[in-house]
Amino acid sequence: MCSGGGFDPAAVMAAPIVIMMFMAIGLFCMLGFAFKIFLWWKIFSKTGYSGAFAFLILAPFGTLIMMCILAFSQWPVMKATSQISPTAN
Repeated sequence: MCSGGGFDPAAVMAAPIVIMMFMAIGLFCMLGFAFKIFLWWKIFSKTGYSGAFAFLILAPFGTLIMMCILAFSQWPVMKATSQISPTAN
């Protein structure tokens, strides 16, 4: 049964390892999330929109909103191109 109270040495030794593992996973997820925002920033910048639209990813259904903006709106870059040469679509 329980011998004398106190801590289980195996559990005490494993605790720092588990904590470090969770910290590493959290850091990896945060870096991945930051990279995803960076990629969306570049995409919006190249279409002529403000790169700050990338922060829509923080909103619920943000990725869906961003895809709808890109799919169904006329991009500012395309507007500028059509003003330069009227034959461009």
